[in-house]
Amino acid sequence: MLTETLRLLFRRDLDRVANELLLYRNETAIWQVEKDIANSAGNLILHLIGNLKTYIGAELGGVAYTRHRELEFSQKNVDRQELLAKLAETRDIVDEALRALRPDVLAGEYPLLVFEHKTSTEYMLVHLACHLAYHLGQINYHRRLIDPTQV
Repeated sequence: MLTETLRLLFRRDLDRVANELLLYRNETAIWQVEKDIANSAGNLILHLIGNLKTYIGAELGGVAYTRHRELEFSQKNVDRQELLAKLAETRDIVDEALRALRPDVLAGEYPLLVFEHKTSTEYMLVHLACHLAYHLGQINYHRRLIDPTQV
């Protein structure tokens, strides 16, 4: 079933984000920006946390969460261990929400208008998995650019 596949993908990729975070040798590098790169890895991680807690945790899982999107990109120097804890919490929230998702909800209309037109919940979840993978790639690239001795 799609929800089981999505559970595996979200867990896998959120764990990969956490691993990328651990690979930075210097914690301050997590927050660096270089040249035309607008977002640090830390801000991308905060963005992913806010995005997933909002669109999956709150909307589908019923978890109380108020998003502060502007802080996702402006907040700086959050401790690595705090980011790791927030990632783990987000992974668990997403996993539980997807585990409990009924097939009729998956096939139905997503409760929020996120794009120009309404979408199905299934579409929204696939979009969110792709969004996570996209930013995971950016975080990996950021780490290798900022700390080129790491692979």
